Amino acid sequence: MAELDTSGGGHKKKGPGVKKGKKLSTRVDLTPMVDLGFLLITFFIFTTTMSQPTAMKLILPDDKVKPEEQNKAKESGALTILMGDDNHIYYYEGQLKPDASNFLSASYNGENSIREIIMKKKVQVRSIARDPSDPEKDLVIVIKPSSKCNYKNVIDILDEMSINVVKKYALVDIFDIEEQLVQKSDANAKSSSN
Repeated sequence: MAELDTSGGGHKKKGPGVKKGKKLSTRVDLTPMVDLGFLLITFFIFTTTMSQPTAMKLILPDDKVKPEEQNKAKESGALTILMGDDNHIYYYEGQLKPDASNFLSASYNGENSIREIIMKKKVQVRSIARDPSDPEKDLVIVIKPSSKCNYKNVIDILDEMSINVVKKYALVDIFDIEEQLVQKSDANAKSSSN
């Protein structure tokens, strides 16, 4: 609220018999503004929506399909990515050969990156696609983290699936033979870098 200050400030006359009016000063009391400020803060806190948690969209298999056919994928469209220790990535296309001749190494970036390999696989699957409406229907990427893999590597691979717009991928347990190959390749990579 505002109030007037009626205290007389110096009455000085200028000349004989001249009366000067009193100067009145105003003082504004800002106490009610504090109440209004808190009222506005409370209003905005209660009316704003809190940030919603974001989740990854998952495309789950259809329950109507026969269970034995749900997990089948064409060998020409399958790419398996294995993750080892110290950011090492390995992959093979189709099924793992008994002599492991198709077990290859990749990196997260640079030359022979996993992104390039996924893009090449997508192009390969598109070239042999029989369904023009969905040329990447047969592309399935199987992600298998090893026991030595860290959480960051798994997230990086899932990010690669999102970046490359891979519709079908699965995060599954690694087989024993694959785990042994990853450990052997990791040991070879460590000894060659030293």
